[in-house]
Amino acid sequence: MQLYKREKYLSKIRGFYNATDLIKVLTGVRRCGKSSLMEIISQELLDSGINEDDICFINLDKRGYRNIKTAEQLDTLIASLEHSKNTKYLFIDEIQNVAGFEEVINGFSEEGNYSIFISGSNSYMLSGELVTKLTGRYIEFEIYTLSFEEYVDMKKFYGKTINPNMLIELNKFLNEGGFPRTIFFDDLHDKRTYVAEVIKEIFEKDIYKKVKVKNRDAFELVKNYIINNYGLTTSINNIVLNLGKSGNSLKNITVSKYIKALIDAKILYECDRFDMRSKKILHGEKKYYLADLSFSFLSNPDSMINYGPALENIVFIYSKSYDYSVSVGRIGKLECDFILKDNNLNYSYVQIAYTILESKTTEDREYKSLEMIKDNYPKYVMTTDHLLLKRNGIRHENIMEFLTKKNQF
Repeated sequence: MQLYKREKYLSKIRGFYNATDLIKVLTGVRRCGKSSLMEIISQELLDSGINEDDICFINLDKRGYRNIKTAEQLDTLIASLEHSKNTKYLFIDEIQNVAGFEEVINGFSEEGNYSIFISGSNSYMLSGELVTKLTGRYIEFEIYTLSFEEYVDMKKFYGKTINPNMLIELNKFLNEGGFPRTIFFDDLHDKRTYVAEVIKEIFEKDIYKKVKVKNRDAFELVKNYIINNYGLTTSINNIVLNLGKSGNSLKNITVSKYIKALIDAKILYECDRFDMRSKKILHGEKKYYLADLSFSFLSNPDSMINYGPALENIVFIYSKSYDYSVSVGRIGKLECDFILKDNNLNYSYVQIAYTILESKTTEDREYKSLEMIKDNYPKYVMTTDHLLLKRNGIRHENIMEFLTKKNQF
């Protein structure tokens, strides 16, 4: 089967295909598409004229490689696959399955004729020896589940029906989530059955096995609370207080540990709040967003879609996938949903709402914080409205059109 090319990621990585001095590390939540990306990279190398014998692809989750658990076994395997003195392109998927893999990768990298690509499902692989021993010698590419524009593109690529009304497609995306494999299932029940198994695997392999959670009940309380309140401003103290009101007494350090575990497993992303007057990060309160919206509907399947946080989550992941630094802005008593900063230190300001056409009050609420920002960087109000307003130079954008056209802020 021909693989869908996720060009936004490939375009970031291509310049490093032949960099033997840098290990290319692909991270992201399980089943977000890292393996497929590495397969596409290896195929692009073949298409460019690289000899097939000089490309080695090892998936440590697949039959034939699952028994490779130690550094010695991995070292022996890689050495046995050598065929020539040309530059060798080494791809290792799910490398965190091997204890002590860092020194092996380091050793082959130092030989100078290996271009190495490795993937892992969480940041544990970057929390140990790789960071300390390969500082400045690896480059990380974070891969996310499908964004809305990729969801639509991938459906087109595989001949799936696309509703001409993009609002209907947006609602499907909100209900299905962005794990790439779901595109191949036509029935919503089948999609959710698949995603439920993926999420179960994520928690079993990337949380319970790695973190060694002693009190699963307590962890489930924290997990469900933070997932069901994604996109809302909160703090560790608030979480402890609210859980305490329900008769669940947990310590701040415990809640903090569990949230860090969710972040390390790439299930959760934290978004700091930034005070625009003092130009400082506000410590304590912050927002959390999900790696994929499917974590929300599987945590609470009976709930209706809360469009405010859901649309924010979509824009958050979209922005992160284009390498923007994202924070929540505070301007006095008002809040700007997102302050985006690109690699050239250019800023953009974004407000997100389902609609602003219901009333003048709704319109004023979304525009007011942006109107208080006095610099000349772009400002956006993003909604599902097709009738777009003009007000004080602030751009009113239809969120479906903006994202599917792969616009950048």
